[in-house]
Amino acid sequence: MAPLEWDQVGERLYETGVDRGVLYIPDETGVYETGFAWNGLTTVTESPSGAESNAQYADNIKYLNLLSAEEFGGTIEAFTYPDEFGQCDGTAELEPGVQIGQQGRRVFGLCYRTRLGNDIEGTDHGYKLHLLYGLQAAPSEKAYATINDSPEAITFSWEVSSTPVPVTDHKPTALLVVDSTVVAAAALSDLEDMLYGAAAAAKLPTPDEVLALVGTP
Repeated sequence: MAPLEWDQVGERLYETGVDRGVLYIPDETGVYETGFAWNGLTTVTESPSGAESNAQYADNIKYLNLLSAEEFGGTIEAFTYPDEFGQCDGTAELEPGVQIGQQGRRVFGLCYRTRLGNDIEGTDHGYKLHLLYGLQAAPSEKAYATINDSPEAITFSWEVSSTPVPVTDHKPTALLVVDSTVVAAAALSDLEDMLYGAAAAAKLPTPDEVLALVGTP
């Protein structure tokens, strides 16, 4: 058996950036059949919670640990957002250009890309596609400040929670990640055509549909 080695050439990996954001609005049956480009996406923070240890005791000793259910949540930050996101952010349009707040908040899906880099190719080494399901945005603060000698664009931020979707032979999930350095190029291209829209409108496939598309035959 060969000894372990660290920091070999081409193995100094890192992950950075966020781009190619897409908002997906589900139809009445829960199918994410309509996608909209999300310009100005600056940060997506994935914040899982739960999975907390609950110690069980017997025979005067620590017998085992039971973990609570894990939930997915996070934060989305952006300079702007698609008009279609308004229905997910508690707004409704009364007339073109006239909106009201404190309305119902629709469930949505999200896809975005992060870059994979290494010490040889830099950020051209590859990327990951992050697919999020069953998201709901909580009310968020919007701070408007006067323009001064150091102007800054307003950044919008939303805390999001999730309701996981089914996955065959696994627990339901709200997050699926696809690695371009592992998945076959042809299958990855087909998936991106579906996510971004090519022959048909952009849509967010279910985890099972993604697996059927990129999985090993």
